[in-house]
Amino acid sequence: MVSTASASLASLWDEVSGTQPEPDQWVVAATLAAALAVVAWHPTWRLSRNAITIAHEGGHGLVALLTGRTLTGIRLHSDTSGLTVSRGKPYGIGMILTAAAGYTAPPLLGLGGAALLGAGRITLLLWVATGLLLAMLVMIRNAYGALTVLITGGTFLAVSWLTGPQVQAAFAYAVVWFLLIGGVRPAFELQAKRARGGAGDSDADQLSRLTHVPAAMWFFLFHAVSVCSLLGGGRWLLGL
Repeated sequence: MVSTASASLASLWDEVSGTQPEPDQWVVAATLAAALAVVAWHPTWRLSRNAITIAHEGGHGLVALLTGRTLTGIRLHSDTSGLTVSRGKPYGIGMILTAAAGYTAPPLLGLGGAALLGAGRITLLLWVATGLLLAMLVMIRNAYGALTVLITGGTFLAVSWLTGPQVQAAFAYAVVWFLLIGGVRPAFELQAKRARGGAGDSDADQLSRLTHVPAAMWFFLFHAVSVCSLLGGGRWLLGL
């Protein structure tokens, strides 16, 4: 029985850590077109932006933990906003990195996903994403946030367990394209909102107060990270 279990675990590990064949180019192109349409069309963006918020708040939370802060909770709201609360010094490099992680997290996750897909690690990507979502679920502190993360994580889990290689590949490419393309839009939306007199306590404004660097420079950083991630990740996904 022990040897059977060990063999099953070894087989599972080989499947997760191994490589899978790349999808046909038409699949890559179709998932790119689908991601572009979802991000560009307001009704679909309004709904799908919840996934970007998960990545945004997850970025805040992960960097808070990595810099030694105490993560106390994450909340996701139905208007696609979110809030991550951590304890620690209200200044210093840990606080700065935590504040900067939100808008940079979705495109950087997309870039990391593109690197995995470029290396043929489709199954590994799906399992890593599922694990991150499950870890985030522990820190969610409101019902809407828990439901959103459960649905998202359940989708990844269902695709990983119940579908074949072609469906998994199409899903993985669609998700990564969405993170790369969808990661560009939020910073522009925030800039437009600030220009209308709103979002006075945005991440860029908090960073400006922490570093005495103008908020415009932090917006430049957000745009640079998202655009460079899109260009670099896109090259990997397209096999260029």
